Amino acid sequence: MGIKSRANTSSRKTKAPLQYSYYEFFAGGGMARAGLGGKWNCLFANDFDPKKAEAYATNWGNADLHVGDVAKVTTSQLNGVPSLVWGSFPCQDLSLAGAGAGLSGERSGTFWPFWRLIKKLIAEGRPPQTIVLENVYGALTSHDGRDFAAIGSALSDAGYRFGALVIDAVHFVPQSRPRLFIMGVRRSSAAPDSLVGGLPNAMWHPPALVKAYEKLPSKAQKDWVWWNLPKPSKRNIGLGDVVEENPSSVKWHTRAETERLISMMSKVNRAKLDEAKRAGKRVVGTIYKRTRVENGVKVQRAEVRFDDIAGCLRTPAGGSSRQTIIIVEGKTVKSRLLSTREAARLMGLDDNYILPRRYNDAYHLAGDGVAVPVVRFLAVNLLEPILTLGTRDVAKVA
Repeated sequence: MGIKSRANTSSRKTKAPLQYSYYEFFAGGGMARAGLGGKWNCLFANDFDPKKAEAYATNWGNADLHVGDVAKVTTSQLNGVPSLVWGSFPCQDLSLAGAGAGLSGERSGTFWPFWRLIKKLIAEGRPPQTIVLENVYGALTSHDGRDFAAIGSALSDAGYRFGALVIDAVHFVPQSRPRLFIMGVRRSSAAPDSLVGGLPNAMWHPPALVKAYEKLPSKAQKDWVWWNLPKPSKRNIGLGDVVEENPSSVKWHTRAETERLISMMSKVNRAKLDEAKRAGKRVVGTIYKRTRVENGVKVQRAEVRFDDIAGCLRTPAGGSSRQTIIIVEGKTVKSRLLSTREAARLMGLDDNYILPRRYNDAYHLAGDGVAVPVVRFLAVNLLEPILTLGTRDVAKVA
């Protein structure tokens, strides 16, 4: 499928030589690519959604982009031997808010044709040295841990040692966004001692992950690694720093629209608003509309937070509401939808990234992506150190 390319050259410039190669599956708008950075050479990118692929081509060019069903991709389309395969496979059927179909579902089930492609690469003698699979937190508990165990067994059976981490984007951007990252490395590969822990680290391995590990088959457990990463630097931006004063993609609500939002607040949330009014300064918050059951009746509520952090961005699909910005200065209260540029900033994309023109397309692109600085953190602290060692017998992953 051909896509017109208008490459964003400012985001592609780099002074550093390319050192590592990768394939990016379920690529979306290329946020993993943005996070990996200038040392990385993309050999192949794939996404099924033509709108997301259009954004990818606009920002990165389309020379290495294939648009279509991953089940129809063949190894003849994959050039070279990648240092990394990145796969942010669909989360809908694994999400806590989903219907519970798991890896048997139509969307999250695309993991399996993707994985068959990886096994064919291995059979051809072109195994990727590392694999990163990214998904929602709910993937740990989907089908009582059986889906996570299936992924772990797939990695182990294919010759990979693997471990998982839960990383919240809030360490890097003002958005609460915990995500699961499963990192696999070939058994013949080495890793610095500092990256291989003997026990779980509470910062990266919450109780749900530890329980998921305990439910792995014994063979997969033998290939498990407790990846040990350094503590991130303190985040230096808050929600107020990403807010646009004069956004072009959205308009401020009328006074009546803002009052209607306030009327939808519970007593607890109204108290938060009153406290913000008394703060004596400009306070920026966010609102999500949620359906709650009160006295046996479903009621739509506007739930607000003023902790200088946005709620987790979601896609508009499936009935999820779009996030609303609320700004309080004394008795003055203003509100509007989160702008598309603000959504991009909350994902760590810089302002050179060219967004789709339609609001829903841009919001969906951001809400369905992986946070850019989280990818960068993994690249710098885990992927690149392992790949730099290569297969030298320094500290075998064990």
